[in-house]
Amino acid sequence: MTEEILYLSELLGVKVYDLKGRRIGTFRDAALVPLIDPVRLDRYLVGAGPAWLSIRYDQIQQISTHGIHLKDERLTPYHSDEYMLRMVRDLLDQQIIDAQGRKVVRVNDITFLKESENGSDVLHILEVDIGVRSIVRRLLRGLVSPATVRTVQKRIPMHSIRWEFCNILEADPQRRVRLNISNKLLENMHPADLADIVENLGHEDRAAIFNTMDTETAAELLSEVEPDLQTRIIESLKADKAAEILEEMEPSEAADLLNELEEERSEEILDEMQPEDKEEVEELLEFRDDTAGGIMDTGYLALPEGATVAEAMLELRKDEEALENLHTIFLIDGYNHLRYSVPLAKLLFAQGDTPLKDLASDPLLFVHALEKQDRIAEMFDKYNLLTLPVVDEHGRLIGVITVDDVVALLRES
Repeated sequence: MTEEILYLSELLGVKVYDLKGRRIGTFRDAALVPLIDPVRLDRYLVGAGPAWLSIRYDQIQQISTHGIHLKDERLTPYHSDEYMLRMVRDLLDQQIIDAQGRKVVRVNDITFLKESENGSDVLHILEVDIGVRSIVRRLLRGLVSPATVRTVQKRIPMHSIRWEFCNILEADPQRRVRLNISNKLLENMHPADLADIVENLGHEDRAAIFNTMDTETAAELLSEVEPDLQTRIIESLKADKAAEILEEMEPSEAADLLNELEEERSEEILDEMQPEDKEEVEELLEFRDDTAGGIMDTGYLALPEGATVAEAMLELRKDEEALENLHTIFLIDGYNHLRYSVPLAKLLFAQGDTPLKDLASDPLLFVHALEKQDRIAEMFDKYNLLTLPVVDEHGRLIGVITVDDVVALLRES
């Protein structure tokens, strides 16, 4: 089975040919029949003079931007279609609505997946396109070739909503489409993909999404959206809901976000946070944004300097989720002074009774909390680091900077 991506904007106006290669009209619209199949285009509407013809999907042999070729000449006039959802009339340039009936985003184009079944082409609706890329496709349609349009659009980020996350409102006489903001499928999307959708929503609709999803998913999503939008989202939420989301974020991210708010609003949210989380964030708020203390995370694994590999493995098993972002184990003395830094990968090849300090990196690299960001970036680049511990004026370990933190800094600069 072969597959290919086609866009509605590419197909509109394409010539339709009969079995003998004679033109019978042009492609004007297509329709789903949801009760039969929710994704496969069932009918193709062809303009032939003042009248339109209705062609079933199983009457088509080939579909491309060069033309649509039929394999069956039993054509029927187009009639009333209350059971259909038409792509051009009912979806293109329409606005998807959310569960509360508010308008969300405008549909600029529709993406289809073309598959060959039993030697004939069939189209399945894949996504509704809502971004700049789809606008460019429509603006250039007819001016340059589809191949040229596709070359141009590669430089533009794609913004779309998969069809599986849309619902047809069967009871709605206008056959509108709804975004399932409360659907678990939406929550299971990658946060970066979901962020693309959220960034295209209006103020009220963004708040609706964050108020209906679980706090862990909301925190992951908030981390992916643009910084200025993060602030507006938090300001739109009630203090207790905002606090719950910030508690799920890295303390450094939460502190950065609170720093952007009015002091009164920041204090209001902090008062709603759990004492332990509040304390961590408040400690970070004491540092300037452009210092090591301002970008460090307080989530790290520190063990006594006499610990062994077996003891470290035991600690790691207590929080398996933390392993996703853990690259280094730090060893400290009884006064929390940083003594050694041990790459996590070295534990995999060591015996259980091996002292961790025997696996430590040499030299021990660290920065003070007031170190400037430029110096931090230089160290990551020079020493090819994944993590860098941060100490206070007494040499006590207080946080860690990761390569992700540095990449984020460079993107903002």
